[in-house]
Amino acid sequence: MRKDVRILLVGEPKVGKTSLIMSLVSEEFPDEVPLRAEEITIPADVTPERVPTHIVDYSEAEQSDEQLYQEISKANVICIVYSVNNKKSIEKVTSHWIPLINDRTDKDSRVPLILVGNKSDLVEHSSMETILPIMNQYQDIETCVECSAKNLKNISELFYYAQKAVLHPTGPLYCPEEKELKPSCIKALTRIFKISDLDNDGILNDSELNFFQRTCFNTPLAPQALEDVKNVVRRNMMDGVKDNGLTLKGFLFLHTLFIQRGRHETTWTVLRRFGYDDDLELTQEYLFPMIKIPPDCTTELNHNAYLFLQSVFDKHDKDRDCALSPEEVKDLFKVFPYMPWGPDVNNTVCTNEQGWLTYQGYLSQWTLTTYLDVQRSLEYLGYLGYSIIYEQESQAAAITVTRNKRIDLQKKQTQRSVFRCNVLGARGSGKSGFLQAFLGRNLQRQRRIREEHKSFYAISTTYVYGQEKYLLLHEVMPDFDFLTETDLSCDVVCLVYDINNPRSFEYCAKVYKQYFIDSKTPCVVIAAKSDLHEVRQHYSLSPHDFCRKHKLHPPQPFTCSTNEAPSKDIYTRLTTMAMYPHMAQADLKNSTFWLRASVGATVFAVLGFAMYRALLKQR
Repeated sequence: MRKDVRILLVGEPKVGKTSLIMSLVSEEFPDEVPLRAEEITIPADVTPERVPTHIVDYSEAEQSDEQLYQEISKANVICIVYSVNNKKSIEKVTSHWIPLINDRTDKDSRVPLILVGNKSDLVEHSSMETILPIMNQYQDIETCVECSAKNLKNISELFYYAQKAVLHPTGPLYCPEEKELKPSCIKALTRIFKISDLDNDGILNDSELNFFQRTCFNTPLAPQALEDVKNVVRRNMMDGVKDNGLTLKGFLFLHTLFIQRGRHETTWTVLRRFGYDDDLELTQEYLFPMIKIPPDCTTELNHNAYLFLQSVFDKHDKDRDCALSPEEVKDLFKVFPYMPWGPDVNNTVCTNEQGWLTYQGYLSQWTLTTYLDVQRSLEYLGYLGYSIIYEQESQAAAITVTRNKRIDLQKKQTQRSVFRCNVLGARGSGKSGFLQAFLGRNLQRQRRIREEHKSFYAISTTYVYGQEKYLLLHEVMPDFDFLTETDLSCDVVCLVYDINNPRSFEYCAKVYKQYFIDSKTPCVVIAAKSDLHEVRQHYSLSPHDFCRKHKLHPPQPFTCSTNEAPSKDIYTRLTTMAMYPHMAQADLKNSTFWLRASVGATVFAVLGFAMYRALLKQR
């Protein structure tokens, strides 16, 4: 909402502009009226909307046209004052003042106008018959009010309407000619309805209506008040109430009713609570709250964020098959202005046999987005209404910023849950296959992936000593001379070579010697395509000798040319090395260490799945 409101009063000489201002301030009609009142500021604490209000007078006798134009450009709302007993001053509203103001304001951001009929104490009739056609002709006219500076009639109301016209404008919400909400307003309220419909059944039940009411207005509705609201809708439309709950049509009808009855502030309170600005766009402050991320720190979702995302998944997994079909994904993202996930997402995370996102895959994709681009993750959580549903100040409350990696190394332990493994290797060495195998896809399933839907990332969970962790694999493009800091910055490195290609290992050796020989980042050499015949590598040292010389673990044989899903053991090892880099040069070479980590992973993977199935049965 605006931080202040600037009201300008214009009109013909002697219509009582200055008297209106002075009557408001002193609460009595002035004996002597100057040509022009000085600009006054009404403090926030004495205005109904709690916003400082500046009131500016215009005098033709004291001010030039240029000064008038400047005031028009600075005003948030303009009151055109006429005298109800002076026909000429009424005619001037349309012949002079409205055209003048329109010429001096941008067509896309016209200021709201209020027609003010002063001196009502001098006549017994109303000027409304003359004024209503003018109001219907000009959309910029917010309202009309008749008042008397002498009798103090409607003076405070006049300035309240002016303030309201700025803070709660009708223009963006409602089309008076059509007598219906504008498309942008319908779109915003539809998103709000969908977020508030916590069980996604297309109806706001009493519990959801009360939550909505409390969220927007800090007070629940009494049971009778709830019934009264639903009865109003029932009387006016057929399908506004269903199963004793409010449908989207009923919800939109209520807001139309509020606006038609002059209660725009009700609709604006709702819109602003859900992040909208005066143009019915979600504000930058709402979508991108401030979050400070020091160097060498990463971003992860916290426990509450995962609970929220789980509830969003449950809400849209209508067939309860623990996966989101394309239609269910589309429904989930209806509260977004665009589709955020493309076909590559299905090749980045785990899917079921039909290629649909599993529960694990869905959470993995959110984890990946938060790690790689936390601003995007904040934006997405904003569209889903995280801060509203969880009653937090902003989506930033969903993010954990991990401590500096250097401290983890010093303390020889980490609280992080997401570990990045960069996968490097020559072209055709098997990097893509290595990524896809992590998602449980053998070579046969990988061949179905279309080139344009390929992903350079793969993320899923692994278990290390009973702790569930996310391993994020990133396939780095094999352009040796253009490796960036991002390509090299990670928790563990995979150097992949094709055992069937004699020139494949040379790239791994060069990358290691140039970039990683003196780094503290653990490195693992992967002997890919181990189902094929191993040939001698055209390099001065064999891969085994190279690893022995540089105190690396021996090359790990790997293949995804299997009948079943490829083995996950190597990924558990990589996660373990990422978690305990200080042990990479010592204990990690010990085979019993690997064995303990692998067995622990298998046991907890089975337990984790069993627990999830049990939770599903309770839903």
